[in-house]
Amino acid sequence: MANIISTVNVNGVRAATGKVGKGMLEWLAATEADIICIQETRATDAQTRAALAPALASGWHLSHAEPALKGRAGVGILSRRAPTAVRTGFGSAEFDGSGRYVEADFEDLTVASVYVHTGEADTPLQDEKYRFLNELGAHLKSRITDFVICGDWNVAHTELDIKNWKGNVKNAGFLPGERAWIDDILAAGYVDTVRTLHPGVPGPYSWWSYRGRAYDNDAGWRIDYHLARGEVAGRAKQAVVEKAATYALRWSDHAPVTVQYR
Repeated sequence: MANIISTVNVNGVRAATGKVGKGMLEWLAATEADIICIQETRATDAQTRAALAPALASGWHLSHAEPALKGRAGVGILSRRAPTAVRTGFGSAEFDGSGRYVEADFEDLTVASVYVHTGEADTPLQDEKYRFLNELGAHLKSRITDFVICGDWNVAHTELDIKNWKGNVKNAGFLPGERAWIDDILAAGYVDTVRTLHPGVPGPYSWWSYRGRAYDNDAGWRIDYHLARGEVAGRAKQAVVEKAATYALRWSDHAPVTVQYR
């Protein structure tokens, strides 16, 4: 079973792997993770595999759900050993072809990668986001075996998860309905492993706007989560956000969030 699981929104896999010397490929070559959930590949399966070709040639396996809309979404799971089964979508007539969800079995553990789009308060985009969350929530509650779902949820759960929470109480990503959805998932038995390992502190943030000096001032959002259910949840022993040392060394507007399990 995997001991180290990481998740990162790559903000376009071709752009992330194209940053020679300080990009995603170099990070993949150095990481100790056994499984990596990626979001927003924004590429077809063929394009994603081409972008990741050096990593795949070195032994990584890719399970990918390509996006239906060009340049949008796309999620994947990179693993050091081949999964025994892979499923895209969670039984949704509306969303299974959108490239927002993929899950893979690794012996006694299932790992999923999810991308929840940003939304926009009081618009059809937000209505769509809630429909996606509602259907995803039903799927998550149906899981009974060891299960870890990682991804970019585009929801900051509490005031500790967003630096400028007062300025975002009416904005998508920090709306009461979105935050209540996470409450409901946690009440159903899931564990927010990063928060459990970092109780009562701001962050650790995993996304920063490219605007202004948000990165340098650590004015970020914690929207990239590991939610675990079953016996595996109690084995999380260390969680880190792999924030680049400087703004110039970033290869995405998100940083990898990595959890080590006993």
